[in-house]
Amino acid sequence: MKYIIILGDGMSDYPIPQLDNKTPLEAAYKPHIDALAAYSEMGLVTTVPSGLAPGSDVANLAAIGYDPTIFYTGRSPLEAMSMNIDMSDTDVALLCNLVTLDVRDGYENATMIDYSADEICSEDAKVLIDFLQEKLGTPQYKFYPGISYRHCVIWAEGLLELKLVPPHDILDQHITSYLPKGEVNAEILALMKKSYDLLSKHPLNIQREKDGLRPANSIWLWGEGKRPSLDLFEKKFGIRGAIISAVDLLKGIGKCAGMMNCEVEGATGNIHTNFTGKAQAAMQAFRDGYDYVYLHVEAPDECGHRNEIENKVKSIELIDEKIVGPIIAASKELGPIRILVMPDHPTPISLRTHTSEPVPYLIATAVDGAVNESRPPTNMTYSEANAASTGLHEENGYKMINKLLS
Repeated sequence: MKYIIILGDGMSDYPIPQLDNKTPLEAAYKPHIDALAAYSEMGLVTTVPSGLAPGSDVANLAAIGYDPTIFYTGRSPLEAMSMNIDMSDTDVALLCNLVTLDVRDGYENATMIDYSADEICSEDAKVLIDFLQEKLGTPQYKFYPGISYRHCVIWAEGLLELKLVPPHDILDQHITSYLPKGEVNAEILALMKKSYDLLSKHPLNIQREKDGLRPANSIWLWGEGKRPSLDLFEKKFGIRGAIISAVDLLKGIGKCAGMMNCEVEGATGNIHTNFTGKAQAAMQAFRDGYDYVYLHVEAPDECGHRNEIENKVKSIELIDEKIVGPIIAASKELGPIRILVMPDHPTPISLRTHTSEPVPYLIATAVDGAVNESRPPTNMTYSEANAASTGLHEENGYKMINKLLS
């Protein structure tokens, strides 16, 4: 038996008036997922424990099989691990977004226009982050380029009591009440202000504006944390695991857990990602002797943050067509494949940020290229409401892997 979790990041949502009061999951044409749903165990799962913020870090740790109340030490160190940054036990990692601010009324009264600076490409971003390292880097603060708008700062002998806010939570809002506050945050705020003075005048950003693109005119620091330590996945669960994602956070979790990270050309973390390539990478991992694949797709989450209703529906349809369908078909070659489909958390279009509510899951098996119909059909499609109607609710998201493997 092979096992796969197909995780649509932020896929769950609320009913949307523009979709005739359907959720994106209900509105999407997803015949393969719904075929699984008809012969599945379906219910709700809580992936974000009480007291923890509903970030993709916490929720994905749980979905992969790690109790966040034990293993979570912050998002940024997981991304730092993916970037091969060597952290000491006293270092604090900070996520460093390249963002677009409207600063016409001064930095502290600026508006967060875009948390991704028009999803700046990695090549342009590296130029800017390297420039900041040259101008602002010190033995205490070091800047490391990552992918697109996501980067990392390592703060030697840093502090954790910062309460920094993710930039995607404050889109189109004045940043005044969300800026780092107090003496403990004074240096962090100073770095952000200095970054604007440098980046707003950088030739690359001047050219971006000429080209009709938003400038990456400031950094935004958040997600502080210390070096993580995860139990090795194979030792914990007795199977060899692989992870497929375009996001440094997921790659970092995979690295910490000793899982194989599958690189997929054209994997972007948005709706233009290489869906087909991810499915092919999963099949190849199975051929290479891996028992379990965690296939993560960021696109629905990005669409939720960006208030893109049609694209969120489309991203779910692409997951169905280009990932779930081919995985079901691959069971003819690879043998039975037990499939878990779920989001990590909701990212409601109306809120443009994450919430902690339970998310719908389904578990079914593909055999000989089709859905295993050995159990009575439920005649239900995969949706938030239908999952809730079954009465099944796993309150500890990290236990979902036990359901999958049982």
